Amino acid sequence: MAGEDVSLAEAAERFRGLLQEQIERAKRISRPVEWLDYSKLDRVVIGVIGGDGIGPVIAKEATKVMETLLQDELKAGRVEIREIGGLTIENRVKQLKSLPEEVLAEIRKCHVLLKGPTTTPEAGSGMPNIESANIAIRTAFDLFANVRPVKMPSEGIDWVFFRENTEGEYVLGSKGFMATPDLAVDFKVITRPGAERIIRLAFEHARRTGRKRVTVVTKANVIKATDGLFLDAAKRVAGGFPEIKWDSWYIDVFTAKLIDEKRRRDFEVVVLPNLYGDIVTDEAAELQGGVGTAGSANIGARFGMFEAIHGSAPRMVTEGRESYADPLSLMRAAVMLLEHIGMLEKSRRLAMALDLCSLYEQKVKITGRSDGATAAQFGSYVTSALSDPHLDGKWASHQRG
Repeated sequence: MAGEDVSLAEAAERFRGLLQEQIERAKRISRPVEWLDYSKLDRVVIGVIGGDGIGPVIAKEATKVMETLLQDELKAGRVEIREIGGLTIENRVKQLKSLPEEVLAEIRKCHVLLKGPTTTPEAGSGMPNIESANIAIRTAFDLFANVRPVKMPSEGIDWVFFRENTEGEYVLGSKGFMATPDLAVDFKVITRPGAERIIRLAFEHARRTGRKRVTVVTKANVIKATDGLFLDAAKRVAGGFPEIKWDSWYIDVFTAKLIDEKRRRDFEVVVLPNLYGDIVTDEAAELQGGVGTAGSANIGARFGMFEAIHGSAPRMVTEGRESYADPLSLMRAAVMLLEHIGMLEKSRRLAMALDLCSLYEQKVKITGRSDGATAAQFGSYVTSALSDPHLDGKWASHQRG
């Protein structure tokens, strides 16, 4: 446990236990799994978790937008939207669990999840050392692929990031410890099956969408074992996609090139380990307009979780500004959710409405403060755009212009 000194023998024993857990996990994820076909379901159950901080505010607006889009399916019983409570920081701290059992049981009754941000206690906060609720859900459902698209049409940018979601520095993020008062130890884990499946998904996406380039990002020149394994896995997988070019970049240089106006347009599909992906996709979202503008998909073979890429913004709550939180990121996540369950036209229409409201018309602007619109006002703006029979034409005119 972080903050606790241990003897060398105890440290070795702890490490042995962690290694055994990860060896078993690697064996488990090597087994083939049949992907869920949403088109064969009589009813798709969409769970909605507000979370904490600004989460309930933005989740409420994202839910309203989905209800507007899916009103026919909801009436016919082909879709159900089910609210799930209990994932607040207060309840998790009270139970000393990142994912309380009763919440997990309710999530298991759903096919996909739209999730608001949740607070993760940091070291020195005075709160118990519980791991991220996101990590717990990703682990419970083996949501190995974190997919984050970023678009800037005016800059000729259309990126899709595939971030490995269940390994790297985060998989054992709460299992590090103080070996001595002056030595802290954490762990990074990469498995061959874990690396290969996320890299293969990135190449399959490139093939399916007609993209011609996949970029693999590591620090394999320094982090030779784990990042070296990830890069080696990329070489193996790329052999099965001869029509797609691929290249390898080190994370530090790649991060710089994302703000290089001459080079950044060359990138299309990017695949990278967990921590690097977390950092780089926030940078990319900031270029797009801020972390509040980008959605995120967490994909596994049998389940999907869709969320904003930003956190719970407790400072906004402390300052009484939560009603001014921007719901755009979670609405973008809803676009990805609808696409994932096969409702492509609904997904396309919501994406157009969000583009129109946030990028082009901008009749309602959110600043995060009282000088801008509230989340509810922006939600009403999007709902109105969805109901506009001329939405396609308006969107297309902006694309041409």
